[in-house]
Amino acid sequence: MFIEKSALVEPGAIVGENTKIWHHAHVRSGASLGDNCVIGKGVYIDTGVVVGSGVKIQNYVSLYNGVTIEDDVFLGPQCVFTNDLRPRASAINWEIVPTLVRQGASVGANATVICGVTIDRWSMVGAGAVLTRSTRPYELVTGIPARNAGWVCTCGQPLEENPMRDKSGVIMCKHHP
Repeated sequence: MFIEKSALVEPGAIVGENTKIWHHAHVRSGASLGDNCVIGKGVYIDTGVVVGSGVKIQNYVSLYNGVTIEDDVFLGPQCVFTNDLRPRASAINWEIVPTLVRQGASVGANATVICGVTIDRWSMVGAGAVLTRSTRPYELVTGIPARNAGWVCTCGQPLEENPMRDKSGVIMCKHHP
């Protein structure tokens, strides 16, 4: 594990083997990071957030309580995840609404993910998108609000309209015979 000297990892945070935490990142007590993650500059990971293994979180990403990130996920620079559907500064009783990012998914730079959604396996949220609904496996969504813009392979390449699937349902592209 590597923690750059300006990063703050609070006591009670769990950090997996070979995980790297860079400049000015803040990992709160009660957060859990898996093995082989890269946490970029200025990343904020709140208490209760769970991050799987092999995850790459780019600079200035904010993950708030209620967010779960599975293995091999990519989070682009400055994307943000919310956790309150009706935020008010004066709210006393507010509810954390969980968000799940499934294995292999990618979220582009500056995307906003509204709480309560699931970003399904190997799907991709385009840069600058505002995600207000759950995605389907391998779905590419873009825009404000994010809408279907096609399908992607596990390698991230765009696929034809009716992609081929192997026996287990995994979408295949020409890069994966």
